[in-house]
Amino acid sequence: MIEIPNQYVKNLYRVALAFLIILSLFFVVKVFSEFKNYKDSSLNYNSITLSGYGEVFAVPDIANVSFNIQKEAKTVKEAQEAVAKIEKAALDSLKANNIEDKDIKTLNASFNPKYEYQQKVCLRGGYCDGGKQVLTGYEAYENISVKVRNVDDVGKIMQELGALGVSDLNGPNFAIDDEDALQAEAREEAINDAQAKAKVLAKSLGVKLGKVMSFSEDGEYPVPAYYVKDMMMEANASVKSAPAILPKGENTISSNVSITYKIR
Repeated sequence: MIEIPNQYVKNLYRVALAFLIILSLFFVVKVFSEFKNYKDSSLNYNSITLSGYGEVFAVPDIANVSFNIQKEAKTVKEAQEAVAKIEKAALDSLKANNIEDKDIKTLNASFNPKYEYQQKVCLRGGYCDGGKQVLTGYEAYENISVKVRNVDDVGKIMQELGALGVSDLNGPNFAIDDEDALQAEAREEAINDAQAKAKVLAKSLGVKLGKVMSFSEDGEYPVPAYYVKDMMMEANASVKSAPAILPKGENTISSNVSITYKIR
């Protein structure tokens, strides 16, 4: 039988004892922390909640335009070639107007078979039961969006696109390219508005404002200042009626905040 040295046993006891002390301290701290959190959450603090509103105005610096190219043919290849022909002309026009590749995006491209329901003709004339769907051709389709950075050119660009045979030409949707800074500015105004209201109310109630207990924001982002939908019914009418320069007005970016303060 192997005897374990007394010094080894003593060291083992010391390590075990130290471990138990550390573990006990951990549980004491944990229990105390949980008790404190429970105590804090169970207290019913007096509070006031105020809302604030802020807004900023900015002239749009981009215009978004979208259009479709849609063609039918007997075969998929013929339909796609017809779409590709108009697409090339549209892209050439956009590039001639200094639109960069990064600002032209294909949102959707597809082709679908086209069917026609044909009823069965009776020998004695008229139609009989038993009609069927007959494949008549194919439809190719593309949807393209364009970001125009020189907003004064958007009317001219849309005129040219309309003359090329695109369909469902929509826009311009005037917007602001980078809204984050403006949204932050509107939020700051809204917070200042809520704070000012809270100070007035606290003074009227004879209380002092404490720390912020909760905060929420409901932002309202800009809507188009000027929107032209289905700008033309046909290419010729579009070229004649579309204005060269479209008024872009101003966009409003706003923020609604709600702040709850503890009072004492």
